[in-house]
Amino acid sequence: MPLGTMAAFWAVSFLFVVTPGADWAYAISAGLRHRTVIPAVAGLLTGHLAATLIVAAGVGALLAGSPVVLSVLTVAGSAYLVWLGLAMLRNPSVPQAGESIDGSWARQAIKGAGISGLNPKVFLLFLALLPQFTNTNNPWPMWAQIIVLGLIHVASCAVIYICVGTGARAVLRTRPSAARRVTRISGAAMILIGMFLLIEQVLHWSL
Repeated sequence: MPLGTMAAFWAVSFLFVVTPGADWAYAISAGLRHRTVIPAVAGLLTGHLAATLIVAAGVGALLAGSPVVLSVLTVAGSAYLVWLGLAMLRNPSVPQAGESIDGSWARQAIKGAGISGLNPKVFLLFLALLPQFTNTNNPWPMWAQIIVLGLIHVASCAVIYICVGTGARAVLRTRPSAARRVTRISGAAMILIGMFLLIEQVLHWSL
């Protein structure tokens, strides 16, 4: 693929990744509550990678063309975000400096994959964004072009989410009260995003 095309896609993808959202909220929470953000970030990346593979396989277009299936995914993902946000509001406690809350790496990764993988907006973004940077005249097959662009996006996610999580840990670790406020804000952000998606679906089907 032309380097110019990949660079242009990276610039657009980067703007999407640096916009705070549910992924940021989970990365911040993981940074404050666990010894490392790697398992949580790995889970988030798994969700984005899954979306890339689904779009490359052509399944994403089928999902976008099926309002009922897409609505079910939206409701499930929205409910999951609200549930996680409520859990963060109920338990915003942050360990003191030098302490960590132990947690299963697998559980952290699965939760991260659920946050990004159950978000239908990710699929729609990929469906709207990726095709614009592909070329049917390119020697590479379409699926290969999509996977390469998706991997560029995942790489950007990895860098930003690790920086967000470790940055939150470094800045707020010794400030328990500030860390609790940030945790509550992150939880509230997840709830708001989830409720927005739910309300959007209700309005869509009521029209």
